Amino acid sequence: MENLEEYLAGVLEPSQVRTIEAHLETCKACRDEVTGMQQVSLWMSALKVEQAAAPPAHFYAKVMQQVGGRQPAPTFFSMFALDLAFGRRLAFACLMTLAVLGSYLVTRETGEPALLSPEVVMAQQDAPTFDPAQAHEAMLATLTRYEP
Repeated sequence: MENLEEYLAGVLEPSQVRTIEAHLETCKACRDEVTGMQQVSLWMSALKVEQAAAPPAHFYAKVMQQVGGRQPAPTFFSMFALDLAFGRRLAFACLMTLAVLGSYLVTRETGEPALLSPEVVMAQQDAPTFDPAQAHEAMLATLTRYEP
């Protein structure tokens, strides 16, 4: 059992080979072991990588010719390259969008009430409810009351 690998590899001396073969004729367990090792060796040799086939003549030259003739595919970032015409169009489109949105907001603007002056605030403090129609009169009444 100790020398079975060397026996199968063929590196043993002839006297040792005769001794192992004599033992294999009488011992079934060792014969089975040698048969199993030979089978594993056959399986491993089947897994060996075969040498790759060489490419046909002028293969590399044809590949380089095809690659050299192609134009690079446009990418998203190539859109922003130093193309001044595109930059002008983009700036114009942005300004037009702002103008349209601004005009829409101006036309839809609702009248916001003006900020209250300090006089109106003083008039509101004394009045129980604020009525904008009477605010001017209430302010005059309040101002006359506070005069020294």
